[in-house]
Amino acid sequence: MVSVEQVWAALDEIPDPEIPVVSLVDLGVIRSVDVQNGHVYVELTPTFLGCPALETMKAAMERKLSGLGVEPEVRVVSDDAWSTDRITPAGREKLRAAGFAPPAPREASTPKLLQLQSTVFRCPYCGSTETRLENIFGPTPCRSVRYCESCRQPFEQMKTL
Repeated sequence: MVSVEQVWAALDEIPDPEIPVVSLVDLGVIRSVDVQNGHVYVELTPTFLGCPALETMKAAMERKLSGLGVEPEVRVVSDDAWSTDRITPAGREKLRAAGFAPPAPREASTPKLLQLQSTVFRCPYCGSTETRLENIFGPTPCRSVRYCESCRQPFEQMKTL
């Protein structure tokens, strides 16, 4: 019989299809794991409901869990939106080390348009906060393109959601 800890460890080995430097666990898209009588139930909340990688993530989880000798069931939870606050500290560091600026923490107050504020985001290469938004539309819906005025490097910014 497989334990909940073993399931979490197995899921932590699955890279995000769009940003493979972080696992699905680090990204915070896996909501819960439940093990009952040889079945494993996993709840998944994608970064966006229309996420093009949703089926790829589900299939990867089902393959990994089947390899543990259990019957997996991956459910997509859409009643609560994913937020960048769910990215683990380890995931944020992995993003930064790979050249992605991790998202800024959300405040508990009224939401603000952080994407346009230049001193909110730190360059993952030199650490400067002198950055500017180049394009709010990055390669995926959860990323934008920024430019560092200090080291003159473009970089991708995870949007704060």
